[in-house]
Amino acid sequence: MRQLKIETQIWPVAGSFRISRSALTEITVVRVTIMDGSHAGRGECRPYPRYDETPQSVSAQIETVREDIENGLTLQDLQTLMPAGAARNAVDCALWDLKAKLSGTTAPQLLGIAPPQKRLTAYTLSIDTPERMRRAAIKAKVYPLLKLKIGGMDGLKACLAVMQARPDAELIIDANESLKPDEIERFQSALKDKPVVMIEQPLPHDHDMHIPNTPDALPIFCADESLHTAKDLDRLWAAGYRAVNVKLDKCGGLTAGLELTRAAKAKGFIIMAGCMVGTSLAMAPIMMLESFADVIDLDGPLLLAKDIDKGLKYDGSYVHPPKRELWG
Repeated sequence: MRQLKIETQIWPVAGSFRISRSALTEITVVRVTIMDGSHAGRGECRPYPRYDETPQSVSAQIETVREDIENGLTLQDLQTLMPAGAARNAVDCALWDLKAKLSGTTAPQLLGIAPPQKRLTAYTLSIDTPERMRRAAIKAKVYPLLKLKIGGMDGLKACLAVMQARPDAELIIDANESLKPDEIERFQSALKDKPVVMIEQPLPHDHDMHIPNTPDALPIFCADESLHTAKDLDRLWAAGYRAVNVKLDKCGGLTAGLELTRAAKAKGFIIMAGCMVGTSLAMAPIMMLESFADVIDLDGPLLLAKDIDKGLKYDGSYVHPPKRELWG
């Protein structure tokens, strides 16, 4: 019989991590371990207040299915037993890790997908003054792809300051829902000739109808908070989004993440494999989807003061696939 262990862990951030709606000096994650004999599968999620999640609520949600998990719950049954979100992600990833270890093979082989390769990852700069973000960009000179967090139209000044300081870099600009409908076209127009890969989640999720539906306009818009599962894709395409940020904590695990990524790719979306700030244990499962992703944004461990033992290897701006000791 299996045994389930649920842990809440606190990890300090390196300095402070600031986005449009919050500033963090530490993160709280929920780790799930499912033991079967001498084998153990692990998964990590980060409960996110934006989606009405707390460590307590996520742990309690997992507790409701403890008996099912310990009695041999399958990955297929999990998808209907639990809703999309952080709790299901931790359980789903732990089950995949356990399945790989029990079978003596790897998660990509079990999934029938290509094994992940090392990839260039974006590196995130927190919201700050234009001058401080300029200095942060110079300090991050090893990273040719920078994600800039902004908190509204004033963030345009910081973007331009970073571009001036780092003409070699490409940018992802992440507004985290902080722009207003009457600002969005001006913001896009100001950056149309700049080295900007995409503008991420410019408007609140309930204002998707105000995304300019002009597929040929640049930079393109990427949905993050507006995207959770594959059911959202038709609505987001109609709204004008042309890229999506796939996060396992939103869609509910690697099983749903693969489904979502394949559906988004078939629809024509540019795919970003993204993350919440977390340890390498949270990054490892989504690295399995590397071959589907156009952009990798898996810098979570780099934003922490320390990482989990046997974490992912970061070689300059490149992130390597996980070793079996970590996951999968």
